Amino acid sequence: MVDRVACIVVGAGGVGLAVARALALQGREVMVLEQAEAIGTGTSSRNSEVIHAGLYYPAGSLKARLCVRGKELLYAYCAQRGVPHRRCGKLLVATSAAQLDSLEGIQARARANGVLDLQRLSREEALEMEPALACVGALHSPSTGIVDSHALMLALQGDLEHAGGVVALNSPLALASIGSDAIDLEAVDGTRLRARTVVNAAGLHAPALAARFAGLAPQHVPTAFYAKGNYFSLMGKAPFSRLIYPVPEAAGLGVHLTLDLGGQAKFGPDVQWVDSPDDSQVDPARGDAFYAEVRKYWPGLQDGALAPGYAGMRPKIHGPDAPAADFVIQGPSVHGVAGLVNLFGIESPGLTSALAIAQHVAALV
Repeated sequence: MVDRVACIVVGAGGVGLAVARALALQGREVMVLEQAEAIGTGTSSRNSEVIHAGLYYPAGSLKARLCVRGKELLYAYCAQRGVPHRRCGKLLVATSAAQLDSLEGIQARARANGVLDLQRLSREEALEMEPALACVGALHSPSTGIVDSHALMLALQGDLEHAGGVVALNSPLALASIGSDAIDLEAVDGTRLRARTVVNAAGLHAPALAARFAGLAPQHVPTAFYAKGNYFSLMGKAPFSRLIYPVPEAAGLGVHLTLDLGGQAKFGPDVQWVDSPDDSQVDPARGDAFYAEVRKYWPGLQDGALAPGYAGMRPKIHGPDAPAADFVIQGPSVHGVAGLVNLFGIESPGLTSALAIAQHVAALV
């Protein structure tokens, strides 16, 4: 027996839930299939929980456009739905004279992306804002913030269910096949579903899932790479009231300091290329390198003050020696399959962009 559902979204992370909500609010019948026992157990639960301003991404890229739009939507949504968040701002710091040119480049890129509220600060101005800081110059981003990602996902799930949608947990997919006017899905437990619209929002597992779609040409399925990010928690009072980011490094944004809504400080993530998306253990020895990196902008960090926190995984679609890839939102005009949208490489700023990604996807199908 095959059950018919108008729309199926695979993956109940922040992006999948946002997409499902957007489709349900259009009046469509929506089911979300999630392989885990709860929503948001993957990348969405192991990140910095930062609302990004949209500073770094190439002008015109999906990351730039969807981050800037998503930030506006997310702040408005959090205020409307009572999702805990704070527009705390961040300082992007140059710790050597050689990095000052990088600040100028970031400010120009941000301006090209429509981010017009960045403020250039001298060393003295930066230290007036954050006296514990060490830098030679900085950029202040007042629209950067933090959000309770789990509360956000619960709100999205609530909206989805209020609109008639369903989230099915413990429902991993085994295979899928593309027909002339629908897509057939089969779960590991044998449940068979047929849908006219399917959105692959499986995050770290999206390429592997797409590879199991019989009838989808393999050239449309990118190779998955995994860049683990380790976080270390600060034992003691946070030295800053804003987020502190060094000038970006290859594959990531450097070992930055973020705050949670309770004021606890953590450092990370670093960049550790690994072979498995399930490699979530933090190696305490990696903390040794954190001390040197953090002391470039906070020389007051004491020995022994960092404790292993947690690790998250970036769902990359480029390897360690390749330039950073843009989000890939692959609709029927690309792969020729009616009703199918694949989301690949939705790493940072995916959480910030979630509501804008949802609007984008809903317009494709």
